[in-house]
Parts: sequence; C-alpha cells; structure tokens
Amino acid sequence: MFSLSVLVVFFPVYIVLTLLIYLNSPGPVLYVQRRIGLNGKPFGCIKFRTMVVDADQILMEMLDTCPDTRDEFENDFKLKDDPRITPIGKWLRMTSLDEFPQFWNVLVGDMSVVGPRPLVKDELPKYGDAIHQVLTIRPGITGLWQVSGRNDIPYDQRVQIDLHYAQAHNFWQDLSIVFRTIGVVIFPKGNGAY
Repeated sequence: MFSLSVLVVFFPVYIVLTLLIYLNSPGPVLYVQRRIGLNGKPFGCIKFRTMVVDADQILMEMLDTCPDTRDEFENDFKLKDDPRITPIGKWLRMTSLDEFPQFWNVLVGDMSVVGPRPLVKDELPKYGDAIHQVLTIRPGITGLWQVSGRNDIPYDQRVQIDLHYAQAHNFWQDLSIVFRTIGVVIFPKGNGAY
C-alpha cells in the first residue's frame, strides 16, 4: 500500500523527472539492471537512467585501458568520478531520486521499501558466507547502508551492515531508516551517493 501510494502521490514528480532526463540526454528514461533478490532470485531493478546510453561499453573500454579504474571498480563496483554520468544524473544520484521507480519493484514483490542493498551477481562472492543470510530477505530501496554513509563506507563494512540488518531488522528500525532516508534526500550533502 505504501509503494502504491508513493507511485500515485508522486506521479507529477515522475513526469518532471522523465522530462528532465529526456531533455538532458538522448535515450530511454528508465534503466533496468539485473539484480539478485530474495533467495537468490534475479529481477530487473528499475532506476531512472543517470548515465549515457552506451555506458556499459564505455565502462569496458575504461577498464581495459586504465588499471587504476579497473582496480577501483573491482573493489567498489562503482567509480567515484564516473565520466559516464549525465549532468541531471549526478543530481538524481545525489538526491537518490534515481531510485524512485523502484517503488514499482516493491509493488510487484521483488523488493521491500527497507532492506539490504540490491546486489549485482558479480558482488555475491564479496559477501562470502554472509550472502546466504543477506539473501533471506528482500533487498530494499533504502536501508541501513544508505543512511550510514553510502559509498564513503569501505566495501567490507557494507557487507557487515547488510549482514547486521538481515539478522536484526525490525519494524521500528525500518521506520527509523525511512525517516533518516527522507533527511538524506532533502539534505543530500555528504551522503556519499555517486
């Protein structure tokens, strides 16, 4: 009900963001990436597109030609100064508005509003034995990691945050995370989103 309410109430915001993305960068407005969900089931995680259309091909070229970039990506699965991100995409990421379409993922049962980070397949080995516990609950649009510093946190600590959440989550903690997420979206500086 919550995700349906967000989709309906914020429909005008979705329209504005769609227009901004369309006018800022040619190509589709949405980006669907294969992520791993509950019990290891893959699903299409929906986001507003924040990168240029041929971002995956550009990434492969960058990784092939620059060892430092390859090392950073292999460690974090992200690049801090990623040249593929569009101007509007940078703002969408900073405010986390790029993840708004994931309320559809919640509505269809692939995700939860609060949960561990939705992982790509290549990240699973980094979780070691912890992955079995983390995949016992649905990944979330937001979570403990998102309100604890995001990408400023070393990867091994991210794993521990997701594991802790999977082992100890409860309604009151989820409610606290939702309210903290609103603060991160409204006051995005220093939240480590990139």
